[in-house]
Amino acid sequence: MIRVDSTATDSFDTSRFEASRNRLASLAYRLLGSATDAEDAVQDAFLHWHAADRQRIRVPEAWLTKVVTNLCLDRLRSAQARRERTAGAWLPEPLLDGDPMLGPADTFEQRESVSLAVLTLMERLSPLERAVYVLREAFSYSHAEIAEILDVTESASQQHLHRARRRIAAARRGGDVDPASARRIVEEFLAAASSGRTERLVALLTDDATAISDSNGAGPAKTLLRYDTPRRIAAMVRAGFRPTPAKRRLVGGTPAIHYALVNGAPAILFVLGDQVIAAVTFDVTGGKIATVRGIAAPARLTRLTEAWRRYAPAAPLVPQW
Repeated sequence: MIRVDSTATDSFDTSRFEASRNRLASLAYRLLGSATDAEDAVQDAFLHWHAADRQRIRVPEAWLTKVVTNLCLDRLRSAQARRERTAGAWLPEPLLDGDPMLGPADTFEQRESVSLAVLTLMERLSPLERAVYVLREAFSYSHAEIAEILDVTESASQQHLHRARRRIAAARRGGDVDPASARRIVEEFLAAASSGRTERLVALLTDDATAISDSNGAGPAKTLLRYDTPRRIAAMVRAGFRPTPAKRRLVGGTPAIHYALVNGAPAILFVLGDQVIAAVTFDVTGGKIATVRGIAAPARLTRLTEAWRRYAPAAPLVPQW
């Protein structure tokens, strides 16, 4: 009788799961828009993996993809998620470029699928449309494979993708941006905001620009603040970027302002010590800024801060704000 060392088998199966962890986390992040929720979904998948009869799983990668996708769909369909995402309090969680959770970035579609702009737009999709879009555009699964993962027909998968692409294309603003140009525009924006040059700020914005801020997640309603004309945005930015003793007391010191890439887009980070206390991201199109997002809620900046601590940043744009 041959004895099987269960400890060695478990170790081998754990290694197989860990080899897929980054890919699974990237899938979950695209589906959920939250690094914290993505990590929870992957951990739940790990528990499912260990509870399963792994000898009967012929293709572990396919099995794990199906489990993670469906765990994420359950989260998207939950009553709590619907309340949080329809109450106006939701923004995608930003990630510093280079974070493995951002996943594949070889094609425009892969890069776009993880941008804050598209993660926000995907909130307009049904959970199934969102899943089909991510599996097809970001991970290049065939419709036959997607049908197997989601328990739908190939025809239904194709229809979901068609609707998702149409809805995202209708609201899409711009495409890939030259990194040097994007940085120059953001530096001009910061200079104008710091000096209070309202007219220059207005000139840097598209006519239909929008600005969104989570206002540090404060307040009982936790609703987002929205501004929808260049002049209103410029006034908000000028007031928000003006340093005062009261603001420094509120954040606990004098932060530096760094340039960074977040989810593939230009951003400025307010960094106090080794803590990112706020991130401002920009969607740039046609040489102007179309969207400004201000994210300061600590829960949305946890993973970005962890990545920043491992990062070797260049000199800050503003050493002391």
